[in-house]
Amino acid sequence: MFRRMAAAAAVFALCFSASFAQTSSTTPSTQPANQPLVSGANSFTEAQAQDRMEKAGFTEVKGLTKDGQGIWRGTAMKSGKQVNVALDFQGNIAANP
Repeated sequence: MFRRMAAAAAVFALCFSASFAQTSSTTPSTQPANQPLVSGANSFTEAQAQDRMEKAGFTEVKGLTKDGQGIWRGTAMKSGKQVNVALDFQGNIAANP
């Protein structure tokens, strides 16, 4: 009896955790929403950071450097204007941060 209850509880826990994992999103934002950037260990390479910025509509991305908070920072063009641009470890992009 105890084994069946334990097995049922384990199945319930697995189903619950799997359904919870499916509802939470870990897909990083690649749009320049100017949301607050998050400090953290950034695993993006310089080329990957530039590529994400370009896919978000920035052109002429230059001077990318990773700061002490793990945020890639540089300059780019957006809508014909030069802007400061930054990318955090989650993939969030901000212009003029």
